[in-house]
Amino acid sequence: MRRVVFNQKGGVGKSSIACNLAAVSAAAGYKTLVIDLDPQANSSHYLLGEGMADIDTTIAEFFTQTLTSGLFGKKAEQFVVETPFENLWLMPGSPELADLQHKLESRYKIQKLRKLLKDLKDSYERIYIDTAPAFNFYTMSALIAADRVLIPFDCDAFSRQALYGLLAELNDVREEHNEDLQVEGIVVNQFQPRAALPQQILDELIAEGLPVLPVYLNSSVRMRESHQAATPLIFLDGRHKLTQQFIALHDHIEGQ
Repeated sequence: MRRVVFNQKGGVGKSSIACNLAAVSAAAGYKTLVIDLDPQANSSHYLLGEGMADIDTTIAEFFTQTLTSGLFGKKAEQFVVETPFENLWLMPGSPELADLQHKLESRYKIQKLRKLLKDLKDSYERIYIDTAPAFNFYTMSALIAADRVLIPFDCDAFSRQALYGLLAELNDVREEHNEDLQVEGIVVNQFQPRAALPQQILDELIAEGLPVLPVYLNSSVRMRESHQAATPLIFLDGRHKLTQQFIALHDHIEGQ
């Protein structure tokens, strides 16, 4: 199963959701890979911490290889690194992705990530792909390569308006490039259960028939502490309420 976590709006928690769901997946016994397609490499820093400084291969090297090498480039597994967490691997991001984008677009390399994931399909049971907050070459590559999309949503009016446009774009991707792509659901993040407006917005989205997932992720300082510790919540504080929400969300999407 290959999942993309994507929203064009920044600050909605894409990296946090991708990494924490992947960590829950790994803790549940699935061989799990995170692919970081964001030039900011937030997922990579989250999962490796100071170890990121020792990394000498990234997903950018894979894309560079598609431009320059013939039959003798690195194998797919050589772009994957271990994380400190059992069953959890990473294909790190890099700022170099931004510089490569135009070259990749002009050379029509949009299918290369799909081929890479096909080569890895027997090695990993679950793959989570983190993306930048932009509908760009890398996001399109991920959507073409993936089975399902999770859309983080932070319960405000601006996010709601952006959501409709995003769903329309995903429908276009499905019709034109990947007919098997499914919107698995809208992930409610940074939810404030005591505030009336977020619940009102969610009730209206549900009434419209949009696929709002039934497990909401609360806003919590523990998430920022998790980032600081470079340790996903399930490995940092398994009993915390937000950790339990991630476990419930993971169990829900695995059971769909």
